[in-house]
Amino acid sequence: MAFLDRARHVQDQFDGRLRTFGHGKYGRILRMARRPTSEEYVKVLGVTWLGAILIGSTGFALYIFFTQVGPWIWTTVLPGL
Repeated sequence: MAFLDRARHVQDQFDGRLRTFGHGKYGRILRMARRPTSEEYVKVLGVTWLGAILIGSTGFALYIFFTQVGPWIWTTVLPGL
């Protein structure tokens, strides 16, 4: 098969997939999708920031515990182990 024939075949396959894109298993979701309102966007943004702050502060607290408090406990409370 010549190069141009293979290229045409690949292009036809791609076009075929593109034509049926809205009819497959994701088609209904794409048809129902809409842009969020400003109020919805601000709420989602607030919840996302809250989650990021919660996860970050938990990680920071664990870091401080294992680098500062953990060695102190190991040397002071449990010196014989």
